[in-house]
Parts: sequence; C-alpha cells; structure tokens
Amino acid sequence: MQTSVNVADTRDDAAPLPRSWAVLAADYPEIVVAYDQLSDACRKAGPLDPSTVALIKLAISVGCGSQRTVHSHAKKALRAGADPSALRQIALTALPTIGLPATLDALRWIAESIDEQAHETRG
Repeated sequence: MQTSVNVADTRDDAAPLPRSWAVLAADYPEIVVAYDQLSDACRKAGPLDPSTVALIKLAISVGCGSQRTVHSHAKKALRAGADPSALRQIALTALPTIGLPATLDALRWIAESIDEQAHETRG
C-alpha cells in the first residue's frame, strides 16, 4: 500500500530536490519517509551541530568518490554556515588516503558547489 507523500516535506533543507530523489519519492513514498526518519535520528544522536554533521557527510562523500553526494553535502554545509575553506580542507586532508586524482576531483566538485551556492544565494 503506497501512501501519499509530499517530497518537499521530507527534506530538511531548502535546496531543490534531485530529480532521482523525486522519482524515488513518487514511486516509493514509504521508503523516502523511513529514510528521512532514519537520517533525522542519526543527525540527532549526539552533540554535533548541523554544520559539523554536514562537513562529516561531505568527508564521507569525498572518501567514496561520489560526485553527486559531494555536491549535495558541500551545499548543505555551506547553508549550515560552514566556511568554504573548510570544505576545501576536507578534500586536501583526504589526499594521503584517497590519492591525488580523487582529491583533484573532490576539489573540483567542491568548487562547483561553492560557485553554485553563491549563485543561488545571489539569485
């Protein structure tokens, strides 16, 4: 049994929903609701503020080499008040572990996200 879900209500930030997320929410609303509840519980499981949580999620995304999630978490970190230099430091800190090519990719994705977020803010 599928329930109706407004995908805009399932996210905790003001960013536009990725198309793939909107499709998932339309096809499997119960999964999206459960995922968002789990995410919310994880974020609230300790003393970390939203900016720190966003930076940690960015670091994990950099380590995974996931362009989509690097963009998403970089923008979330910026909206949460993180300094752009902190985002770049995350990629640079990962260099000895993930290597130069992956770090260069992460730096590029982060720069794109910083530019996109600045453009959205000026909007």
